[in-house]
Amino acid sequence: MACRLRTESAVIGPDAGDPASVPSHLDFDASAPIAGLKVGYIAPWMKDSPATDVDRAAMETIKKLGMELKDVTLPDWPYDSLMPVLFAEGAASFEDLALNNQLGTLKAQVKDAWPNMFRMTRFLSAIDIVQADRLRRKVALEMARIFKDVDLLLVPSLRDEQLTITNFTGHPSLTLRAGFVEVSEARSDWAPDPANPLPKFNPPRRVPHGITILGRLFDDGLIGQAGLALEREFAVSGERPPGF
Repeated sequence: MACRLRTESAVIGPDAGDPASVPSHLDFDASAPIAGLKVGYIAPWMKDSPATDVDRAAMETIKKLGMELKDVTLPDWPYDSLMPVLFAEGAASFEDLALNNQLGTLKAQVKDAWPNMFRMTRFLSAIDIVQADRLRRKVALEMARIFKDVDLLLVPSLRDEQLTITNFTGHPSLTLRAGFVEVSEARSDWAPDPANPLPKFNPPRRVPHGITILGRLFDDGLIGQAGLALEREFAVSGERPPGF
């Protein structure tokens, strides 16, 4: 019990070194029922790439477990316009490297890797940052609107918008394996590098594919409860590639 309390205290509550942190409490009960929970989804995101049949099958699993699916909407905004805030904060953290001409010592130097982002961010204006922060506030209000109607939000784990949004609103998320897909080419978060093309697979490789569930601010426990139930129902977490 003491070990558990020490573990929980490391991941919840305020951080004395971070003035922006706030007191919180982790309310988690692995045996709590999840039937009746309302799970939102954004219909176009579940129909279009990068969503797969694994993502769509997860919706049926959610209904099978007694949770209620609810179609929700988000404005069609340029969510990647939030990124200047992240770039500026990152560049400020690594400013010593830039000022001492040491960004070239970092390993990844392709077009959109962090060293280049730190270099380019020095040309952002104060107006760029203010406008991006205004958009962040609007996005946070939209997420608050959605979570007035649902308990959780189901999204494809490779959907760029959901990752960007949660990075800037702080909503907790859980990505878990839900099935498998076949891929013919490796995937990278970096821009294509003609000098080092990504490997292709022939025949295609069968690889794990996950879904992501998002929750209300500070409601990490509910995500864990739903995630455990989904993981048990998916019944794929124990499958391992040969050699593992």
